[in-house]
Amino acid sequence: MTEATATRNPARPQPAGPIWLRYAAPLAFDPLAARMIPWFFGAAAILALAGLYVGFFVAPTDATQGEVYRVIFIHVPAAWMSMFIYLVMAGWAAIGLIFNTRLSAMMASALAPTGAMFTFLALWTGALWGKPTWGTWWVWDARLTSELILLFLYIGFIALQAAIEDPRRADRAGAVLAIVGVVNVPIIYFSVRWWNTLHQGASVNLTSAPKMATTMLLGMLIMAVACWMYSIAAALWRLRSIIAEREFGFDVEAP
Repeated sequence: MTEATATRNPARPQPAGPIWLRYAAPLAFDPLAARMIPWFFGAAAILALAGLYVGFFVAPTDATQGEVYRVIFIHVPAAWMSMFIYLVMAGWAAIGLIFNTRLSAMMASALAPTGAMFTFLALWTGALWGKPTWGTWWVWDARLTSELILLFLYIGFIALQAAIEDPRRADRAGAVLAIVGVVNVPIIYFSVRWWNTLHQGASVNLTSAPKMATTMLLGMLIMAVACWMYSIAAALWRLRSIIAEREFGFDVEAP
């Protein structure tokens, strides 16, 4: 056993205090993350299979769009997650910037690639949906354009951190960019209300009844939870890689 391996799993007593404070240090949180990852990946797989089954085999055919509407079971959860992950990423980045906590900054870095993936997936599935319904793959619609800007924000955050060798300086620079970019999230969400766009309005919101059949809503919500579980698992996996690289100098690949 190498010295680095032995140091990564120290048999030391947990510090006293609230449970969230005990796991605020990267070395303390690492083994907890390792235990949680399989559960979240397993939940994501089971829920994704259930959601796809409901969406593609149980939900009825849409009276207006026909079968093509079924892309909604991937597109809408991906779009939701693209915005939600950015808010969470910016929140962790802000905590790291204000309180100078290493684990918070690492968590923001771990979330960015997954958020970028969901943003790209939302744009790609939106194009697949737009071609048969609008007659074109892409329009400079307010929501599509602001979602594309969100993808650039994710890429910019990742690229900026990669361009700065000092991790602490990279964390601070990325945090500033992430916090400034938060203004784009409400623009994405309210764009269909603020401007005249081709993109349809929200089918699900907190102030009115859903505008879709119950089985359609069920399939979409199951897929949203599946994406949420996957995001947590992937972020924790990537976080462990970041901890290994920064704390021990390991170069570990993460999904």
